[in-house]
Amino acid sequence: MLTRPMLFFNTVRYLKFRQIINRVKRNFLKPRVLPTGPPDIALLQERLEPVIKCQQKISHNGTLKFLNKEFNLSMIDDWNPSSQEKLWIYNLHYFDDLNSVNSEKRFSLHGCLIQKWIDENPIGFGSGWEPYPSSLRIVNWIKWFLLNESVEKNWLHSLANQARYLSQNIEYHLLGNHLIANSKALIFAGLYFHGNEADEWYEAGIKIFSQELSEQILKDGGHFELSPMYHSIILEDLMDLINLHKAYNKDQPKNIIAKAAKMIQWLEIMCHPDGDISFFNDAVFSIAPSLNQLLIYAKQLDIDYVSNNKSLMHLADSGYIKCESKNAVLLADVAKVGPDYIPGHGHADTLSFELSLFGDRFIVNSGISTYKVGVERLKQRGTLSHSSITFDDKNSSEVWGGFRVAKRAKVYNITKHNDHKNNSFSACHDGYKRLNGVAVHCRKWSMSENLLEIIDKISGDGYHKVTSVLPLHPNVLVSDIKSNSVSLNLENNKIRVNFEGNGTLDVVDSKYHPEFGISIDNKQIIYNYNGILPFKLIMKISW
Repeated sequence: MLTRPMLFFNTVRYLKFRQIINRVKRNFLKPRVLPTGPPDIALLQERLEPVIKCQQKISHNGTLKFLNKEFNLSMIDDWNPSSQEKLWIYNLHYFDDLNSVNSEKRFSLHGCLIQKWIDENPIGFGSGWEPYPSSLRIVNWIKWFLLNESVEKNWLHSLANQARYLSQNIEYHLLGNHLIANSKALIFAGLYFHGNEADEWYEAGIKIFSQELSEQILKDGGHFELSPMYHSIILEDLMDLINLHKAYNKDQPKNIIAKAAKMIQWLEIMCHPDGDISFFNDAVFSIAPSLNQLLIYAKQLDIDYVSNNKSLMHLADSGYIKCESKNAVLLADVAKVGPDYIPGHGHADTLSFELSLFGDRFIVNSGISTYKVGVERLKQRGTLSHSSITFDDKNSSEVWGGFRVAKRAKVYNITKHNDHKNNSFSACHDGYKRLNGVAVHCRKWSMSENLLEIIDKISGDGYHKVTSVLPLHPNVLVSDIKSNSVSLNLENNKIRVNFEGNGTLDVVDSKYHPEFGISIDNKQIIYNYNGILPFKLIMKISW
């Protein structure tokens, strides 16, 4: 087992030089804002199309609900409550409810909340002035201001100060999706206001956005952090920017419409038959807009895209494969953990897969309920929470801390074959080589009309423990367990899982996390082998 200094070394060595330099600079150079008045407001040239409405976050009686944790609005005398985790506090400062379902019924409440935030969050103080929540709040305020004729002057003054502060506080130490959020906010502020200062915000935002759009959106349309949830968030960002540029009769950022169309195509592929995202890396429901919401928004903005309906689809640049038969949809991860320099949302889920049968989720990855650093966050990122193979009880990639990865599994030897009766594909990864120098995991999936066969091979030598994990959706009922097979029921459909591999079979209690703050009882099918390598396991799922 590596010591913490070695974990740290194997994490830091992947960082970009600019990340390291900017981490140091942030400790010494703080933004300085002269609280001058706001620039003039620019006039819209065309109608702003309706933006996506998120779930309601504030009730009429003043109850806040973020990440499935409730808090009473009357209790907010501290915008940085120590009783709440960081992500919940961030949500408190986002102001998502301004643009949520039935938000117009809470107009007075929203106005009071904006004023309260201004009065109790002086410039640069607390979590609300950190660049990510600042970016989301700036966008939410501007969307809301554009829909309301009555905007108080001191609100505009605060908005301008937030843009000024953010322009000196860009997250170059993190990069990735945070830079998209920062640049979007500067572009929004630059278009909403008029004058030289606003033009500077716009030009700074466009420069960052153009660079990041080219790097972060891969050729197959996937966002490079390889999370369907963050992909959906970034896709909404692109469409919001398209919407705002049309409303101000401004030329669209280069390639933004083509990139958005490709991202829609990618997201359609990465969703289950129920229309919702798959859980690879940090991904759960109720954070990003749904596929259906994004498709409606794309239609409003006249974004044309092409659906892909092949039975075997390989998103080669991002590293996912989708395979379909009459009653089955399989999504598999043959991807990197994430970008080398920002794998923070990556999990040790290499060669995991999700499977829907008869339109319902059957095999799942277990999702996430928290970003709080600790045992639970580490467990949810670990291989044992995913439909893959653990070796000597270790993770396929060295996830640690809350958002760190040291040594990472590398996928290679991806093959594909399809004909009218059978689709198959395979891949290998070397994530366990760090443990004994020789162990390699190879997995092959073969799907026909009513059968999925999975063959796992672990190469190497010596005596080791190999564990195959199949997390089941909570709706799956276990009806019969034998020495080498399990009978299951999913919405009155009978399914059987058979194993061949000289190991022992068990069904254990586990947890499924479809949203932040939620943990639901489910079952995992576990197949353990303790013995000499090499080892081969054959799983057959029939329906």
